Amino acid sequence: MLALALATPALPLMGCAAPAVAQRAGFASNLPDFADLAERVLPAVVNIAVQGEAVAQAPPEFRGTPFERYFRGRRERTQGAGSGFVIDPTGFVVTNNHVVGASTRVTVSLQNGTELAARVVGTDELTDLALLRVEPRTPLVAVAWGSSNAMRVGQWVLAAGNPFGLGGTVTSGIVSARGREIGAGPFDDFIQTDAAINPGNSGGPLFNVAGEVIGISTAIYSPSGANAGIGFATPSDLARPVIEQLRRDGRVERGWLGVSVQDLVPDDPRSGRRAVLVTDVVRGGPSQRGGLRAGDVVMAVNGERTETSRALVRYVAAIAPGQPIRLSVQRDGRAQELTVLVGRRPPGPG
Repeated sequence: MLALALATPALPLMGCAAPAVAQRAGFASNLPDFADLAERVLPAVVNIAVQGEAVAQAPPEFRGTPFERYFRGRRERTQGAGSGFVIDPTGFVVTNNHVVGASTRVTVSLQNGTELAARVVGTDELTDLALLRVEPRTPLVAVAWGSSNAMRVGQWVLAAGNPFGLGGTVTSGIVSARGREIGAGPFDDFIQTDAAINPGNSGGPLFNVAGEVIGISTAIYSPSGANAGIGFATPSDLARPVIEQLRRDGRVERGWLGVSVQDLVPDDPRSGRRAVLVTDVVRGGPSQRGGLRAGDVVMAVNGERTETSRALVRYVAAIAPGQPIRLSVQRDGRAQELTVLVGRRPPGPG
């Protein structure tokens, strides 16, 4: 199963014997030394503690019994922890949306032990990102964004954060895969890594060897709830414009067509091209007003070929609401050109 890397109580430490290091000629010299990198970037990595309230749920054994009424309307305090990183010395901090959630109090702890009250500038549920603001007395150490698109499978990465409440922790690994879809939402495009990521790492940075942030740790695949060698990070090239919007406007606005779509794959890939089939049109939505119908096949948007529904959704999402787009469609075997004014994507994970 896929489990979000949410915080859990600290676990007791267990000793283990250090493995022997291979001494083959040239082998050790090819392994990276992350000491200088860790020393440089760790001051910008922060721990995040959150407190909030939630509606109390009756235990399963009380549901459907007269005792269930004692839990109705009751609220209970919640708390959690995660990670983040400073992107501006004046006090802007990036983390995951699921770390801050509906919290009523957020505290950011620096590596030197300083605790700062944080304000949530904005959140984006679709990419699971959040931007916080603290008011430091002196400028903070900040890290820079890098290009996730420049990363190749097999390249080294360094993850940093607060796993199991153990702040100031770094782990190393490689990029195991790119463009992973894990069912989190329409903007799935995760970097997969084997760097150890555990509950509490959520919102922490994934660095390249130059010390640039190329991902934000978001989820793990783990039957046990702990590291199993498969972690996922939101790529920086997806996260950076979202964070910039949150900093500027406090929210993210995305384009929306108001359609349900699915991939249309030809029976013989050599005899046809992939396209996108419109399966439903929202009544009164942008597409219906623009003349799009269920059963239309979208071949291109603004002259660019569209081969997958996910690519279509991402393309439209990047367009400002109110802007026109040109859809090249096939309807009943005939080519048509439609102009649709992009709408504003409604809130929600879908």
